[in-house]
Amino acid sequence: MEAPSSKKLCCTVCVHTVKSIPVIFILCILAWSYYAYVYHLCLSRVTSVEMSVPYLLVYHIILVLFLWSYFKTIFTEPSGAPPNFRLPEEVFEEFNRNPIDLSRQSAILRDFAENLPIMTFTNTNEHFFSDIRFCDKCKIVKPDRSHHCSVCRKCVLKMDHHCPWVNNCVSYSNYKYFILFLAYGLLMCIYVAATTVEYVIKFWDITTDMRIQDGSYKIHIIFLFFIASMFSLSLFSLLAYHIYLVSKNRTTLESFRPPKFLEGSDKNGFNLGCCRNIREVFGKEVLLWPFPIDTCLGDGVIYPLASDLKSNDSVRQSSNKSRTPFTV
Repeated sequence: MEAPSSKKLCCTVCVHTVKSIPVIFILCILAWSYYAYVYHLCLSRVTSVEMSVPYLLVYHIILVLFLWSYFKTIFTEPSGAPPNFRLPEEVFEEFNRNPIDLSRQSAILRDFAENLPIMTFTNTNEHFFSDIRFCDKCKIVKPDRSHHCSVCRKCVLKMDHHCPWVNNCVSYSNYKYFILFLAYGLLMCIYVAATTVEYVIKFWDITTDMRIQDGSYKIHIIFLFFIASMFSLSLFSLLAYHIYLVSKNRTTLESFRPPKFLEGSDKNGFNLGCCRNIREVFGKEVLLWPFPIDTCLGDGVIYPLASDLKSNDSVRQSSNKSRTPFTV
């Protein structure tokens, strides 16, 4: 009996190790870049204290914010559906008794979801336009904007995508941290490239003495410049895309497949306007936006709709009324 359990443990360790390879790669690159920038550039190459101290101070501030955001993105557990979205065993057995009878299954889900805050419906079933979104793996009715992650093996609230570079789902729980991770990563790459480009140019200038000096540190600084420049391009494109998604209140999954409402598919169904969309992710306190702490609005289950906003704009006195979920 020990062999199977040992084998299972070994497989689990191997799987976790393989999943962690991208994270380990980033940390190794970061450790080498720290050595190259701090030792070879600031302590060895920059002889002026008036320059090296500000270089090191700004670099370490950005580094702390980057690592803080990165580890918060990695270690924040993706939020799952609340217990009231899970089908009781007897209801699930009834639902699963005759998988061919789609009409009966749809009726069971509609009855169960009658009092749940469900506003979106399945995009896959053409026979039942208003089918409730259901996950047979988790045995739950899916909350709006949630999806099942095959890597995390759970339904994740407001799932954006599963990112191998953080070995975690980017979702409602850590989306702000992920945006800050990209922003501080880009800022650090731009800063490193900007402060090393002067020395890279001097290394290639035949009129300076630096070209013929010992090249052990030159290789580190040159590689540091080119790696920072390449990462800047990739991080900029990724950050720009996610800023666009935040401004439109969409996830990556919703940009490829718009959510379906009672009236039909609508890619702007959750779009409340740029400012409100940003506050939904970063919160109302602008001074807290740069820090990877939890300031996002809502509970990850109920989201205001663009149609609700239009109604509230026309009837200001009812702005605080509770939204009644649609029932089929």
